[in-house]
Amino acid sequence: MQNDSEYQNRCSIRLPEYDYTSPGAYFVTLLAYQRKNTFANIKNTQIILSKLGNILHKEWLYSAQIRSELQIHEDEFVIMPNHMHGIVWVKSTGILKSNPLPTITKFSQVSKSLGSFIAGFKGGVTRIARQELGIDKVWQRNYYEHVIRDDADWERIASYIQDNPRKWEEDRFFR
Repeated sequence: MQNDSEYQNRCSIRLPEYDYTSPGAYFVTLLAYQRKNTFANIKNTQIILSKLGNILHKEWLYSAQIRSELQIHEDEFVIMPNHMHGIVWVKSTGILKSNPLPTITKFSQVSKSLGSFIAGFKGGVTRIARQELGIDKVWQRNYYEHVIRDDADWERIASYIQDNPRKWEEDRFFR
């Protein structure tokens, strides 16, 4: 368990002042705990999911079913041996935002935001992994995100996701 001073020394890697409840597309990367190859193996460019990888796959798709503010496409994510990449589409929530976001205490989650989705997804996968596989630590802390700015950015990222298994040995997360 971390103490308060450890939380105070953490740095956010999110864009300051950006509203992560805004409709749009976000490219995310989540890492396995200690970057261990626990999610899958790659043989001849084919992904072979582990039991844990199958849980990730199922929960990623299930997330869009239980969160009406999200849209996730099956061809826009990939589970690699020690990380996963995906595009998350945040849809309009229908809430008018005439006021700016309130000041939020560091590391708290805003409902219907990208961060609350990632926290719920990671927590759900960890709960199931603990129950079904006896695994307590699934994830590296935090996640990487990139706000997709336009169609060209989306095309580049979607292509990267599709090509990732073929280029596994060149990947910066390759171990």
